[in-house]
Amino acid sequence: MKNPDDLIKIPEEKKIRVIIDTDAACEADDPFAIAQALMSPKLIVKGILAEHFKEADSTKRSYDEIQTVLSCMKLEVPVFMGQSGPLEADGKISPAAQFIIDEAERFSDGKPLYLLCQGAITNVAMALRVCPQIKDKIIIVWIGTHGIQNIGKPAPFREFNAGNDITAANEVLTSGAPVWLIPSDVYTTINVSLAELKIKVEPYGKIGHHLYHNMIEYNLSDRAGWTQGESWSLGDSPAIAVAINPGCGKFVEAPAPFVNEDTSSSSCSGAPKIRVYTSVDSRFILEDFFAKLKLFFGPRLMRSE
Repeated sequence: MKNPDDLIKIPEEKKIRVIIDTDAACEADDPFAIAQALMSPKLIVKGILAEHFKEADSTKRSYDEIQTVLSCMKLEVPVFMGQSGPLEADGKISPAAQFIIDEAERFSDGKPLYLLCQGAITNVAMALRVCPQIKDKIIIVWIGTHGIQNIGKPAPFREFNAGNDITAANEVLTSGAPVWLIPSDVYTTINVSLAELKIKVEPYGKIGHHLYHNMIEYNLSDRAGWTQGESWSLGDSPAIAVAINPGCGKFVEAPAPFVNEDTSSSSCSGAPKIRVYTSVDSRFILEDFFAKLKLFFGPRLMRSE
């Protein structure tokens, strides 16, 4: 893949350092978000962290999927193994959590480090446990929880990301670190049909082929019984989009919710205020991805493979 700076020029001072934290092998939408980040010249991707999804060897499976995405894009980015499971089951700091600490400490230019989180938030929670002072040097963007819309009401469904490590969720939300929360009623709005992916994704290089067929394989599996059949929600992509353009959605500043065992939200006395997105622009998110894929991997830019 060509350098994004060769195709899309942006001012150097507007670039930001990011780390992607992802349970990439869990479902089929994480790899789309990873690819979008890697094609975005504003985002200086310092590393990608493998996140667990509360299954045996799930961190390693996420790690392997990250490597597959990088291989398809012919890119080299540092990849780190994360915690092997929820905080209560894995008390030893992982290479991923240590990398968050190390990179956050490189605060020399006065700009925060953005953590773009697309799964359980265990790696970030562990980093904050070990080194709480980094909270003033990071911004955490997280796809997770049911947010603040239904506080005090039963969960409409078990929210996957928060539910995979509720302890970590609550530790991060109450840490005092800046959090940009993208809850379930927002991230589920990034709807796309398989037909559109067939036309706009599959033809574009090895990465397009992988993204599309990985999606189809998952959609045909027993694990995808909850899906609608011929459509998908690219629910992890907003984490990338709001880093590119924080104003691509509407948000409020509100006290952080407390995540209950059933993943419903409750009010938490004394909770710090966080940014909670109430909507995102799906057109911006999807069209940005499709355009970049075509720019980097379309016929006019095809490299011999």
